[in-house]
Amino acid sequence: MATYKYEAITNEGKPLKGTYNAKDKEEVISMLRENRYYPVNIEKGEEEKDIRDLKIFSRVKIKDIAVFCRQFYTMLNAGVTIINCLDILRQQTENKKLKHIVGNVYEEVQKGLTFSEALRNHTSVFPDLLINMVEAGEVSGNLDTIMDRMAGHYEKEFRINNKVRGAMVYPIILSIVAIGVVIFMITFVMPTFMEMFEGSDIPLPAPTRLLLGFSDMLQHYWYLFIGGFILIVIGIRRALKIEQGRLLADRVQLRLPIIKGITEKIVTSRFTRTLSTLSSSGVPLLQSLEIVANVVGNKVVGDGINIAKEEVRKGTSLSDTIKDIGVFPLMVTSMIEVGEESGALDEILEKTAAFYDEELETALQKLTTMIEPLMIVVMAAVIGFIVVSMVLPMFSMYDALG
Repeated sequence: MATYKYEAITNEGKPLKGTYNAKDKEEVISMLRENRYYPVNIEKGEEEKDIRDLKIFSRVKIKDIAVFCRQFYTMLNAGVTIINCLDILRQQTENKKLKHIVGNVYEEVQKGLTFSEALRNHTSVFPDLLINMVEAGEVSGNLDTIMDRMAGHYEKEFRINNKVRGAMVYPIILSIVAIGVVIFMITFVMPTFMEMFEGSDIPLPAPTRLLLGFSDMLQHYWYLFIGGFILIVIGIRRALKIEQGRLLADRVQLRLPIIKGITEKIVTSRFTRTLSTLSSSGVPLLQSLEIVANVVGNKVVGDGINIAKEEVRKGTSLSDTIKDIGVFPLMVTSMIEVGEESGALDEILEKTAAFYDEELETALQKLTTMIEPLMIVVMAAVIGFIVVSMVLPMFSMYDALG
């Protein structure tokens, strides 16, 4: 596949310029004629190389999807056609990978696919939730409303993710500083300090010998520590890509005393918000539960939702099946029950999601407040042990002189 630049004339006699990914010029000409355009000039374009083309810089984030949905809604609401929306977005999207994919979607829609079918060909970029919602919008004829809802949904999801990451910034920075200080004291300060005891017959205390041994290992075999750390990180990342490894990690998150509450609130917020969005858009409940199971971000809860879906299929109420998962707070099941009885499940779930968004923010602030003094105490204890280990030989020397 190569990128071709084309110039054509429309039926109205207006000039048209653009780019198209194709195997050869004949395919570009065929596309133009199918759309009733008259080719004027076709040239093979040169692909521009940019540092942002690297995989690490071109990853499509939730923020990019939110901006895509918001811009798409704005143009649809102004009366712009889907094909023109895609044409504009493929030119102005900043994320390189998303820009390329939107260009492919544009070409696929030109060839006759529906918008949702074109999106479904790129599930590595566009979430299943967005694809199913677009399909529902095409069927109901309110695609602009759907894109507005999805923009709001992903904007809220982006804010939640930012809050979670923001809560971990201070502990991570403090940990890095603490490790740096400890390594500096062990590898530079302590060996220099211990030179005064060389040649003396005074036996060094056990803590001092232990720390000197570790210092010697760190100075002479530092590459083993770095290599071991890299291997551990790679091992953890690979384990999380395996189903059993991810299941174990998600199960641990739901059992750790402090992390458990945060995880439950994140899962509850995603569950209620996503189900509310799907329900208000007319997506059937069983299909909604299948989608929600994949977006809650926890495989244990996702598997529970899939089991609940089968129970709902058999005729059990949603509130009863959700209660059996054992993760969602009692308030959630009670609110779902009220929503089922009143017929306003989407509105109830939206209010519940807003409540747990606030609860999550409060919980993250408390977690940060708890971690700060805990990290300081741990850092003080480690540095204190190092200082004591350096001072103990001095007391032994004073005792020997006395």
